[in-house]
Amino acid sequence: MGIVFGPVPSRRLGVSLGVNNIPVKICTYSCVYCQIGRTIKMIGERKAFYEPFQIRTEVSNVLRKLSKENIHVDYISFVPDGEPTLDKNLGKEIELLRDFEIPVAVLTNSSLLSREDVQNDLFEADLVSLKIDAVTEEIWKKVDRPLGTLDIGEILEGIKTFTRNFKGKVITETMLINSIDYKEEAEKIAGFIAHLNVNEVYVAIPTRPPAEKWVKPPPEEVINYVYQKFAGHIGESKVKLLTAFEGTSFYPPGSIENALLEITSVHPMREDAVKELLEKRGVDWSFVEKMLKQGELIEIEYLGRKYYMRKLPTRR
Repeated sequence: MGIVFGPVPSRRLGVSLGVNNIPVKICTYSCVYCQIGRTIKMIGERKAFYEPFQIRTEVSNVLRKLSKENIHVDYISFVPDGEPTLDKNLGKEIELLRDFEIPVAVLTNSSLLSREDVQNDLFEADLVSLKIDAVTEEIWKKVDRPLGTLDIGEILEGIKTFTRNFKGKVITETMLINSIDYKEEAEKIAGFIAHLNVNEVYVAIPTRPPAEKWVKPPPEEVINYVYQKFAGHIGESKVKLLTAFEGTSFYPPGSIENALLEITSVHPMREDAVKELLEKRGVDWSFVEKMLKQGELIEIEYLGRKYYMRKLPTRR
């Protein structure tokens, strides 16, 4: 499987070419709603996973193919199978990708932002998305299931420091799930974000199959309650809901088999998105049935819709 996947449609970034700089699935969290599944290996120390020039070469090869097909990319995005800031070469990799004159984004769970080296690496990016699912320890542990050595207070201080000094665009994302009482937590999260230097604030719900089967979106009245709290503290113009399907416009180059495997390893695809991709390549549904039979793909049902994902150790 390649390091680069997509491009895929992103509700935050437009057309995003993904960089998968962390192997499956190494992370600091094991979030109950994660679309990749449960974390296989939890670590807190940074290490090298791939050579920076290998990542640059793979991005270059894909961009060359996309250019021939007149496909535009809005962002090159580090959105891997685990936490991207665990990669100690992240800063160097972003620096090398600047050659392509396409904005670089990093989507992080914020868990290592108390570290100065992590902040310095993220300063190289054009856009950083920070996950802020909770500000109280009890809810943070229930939703994000962090590595035991992490401290929510240190993380929140790191977020404050980073957003105060970062010159690029900052967005935050707060995932809402069922079984959580947001009556007080929404006010606390909104109050925290209101004092940060951020451009956009997203309130999200799970739209793809989560790691834990019990996870569902909260009721509409809860989503509205949280949105209103955020809008009141932060300003309605900055707060946006991520509650809709992102679309079906996937544009991966290369063979249809590799395209499906690379995308669905990090981005479960809804049935209609898979059908649209097959139609673009002139391939019928029997190709997917073959991949299912061979154990390359799995079919997952979530909220009444079918999704397709590469069979990974995280999906049991």
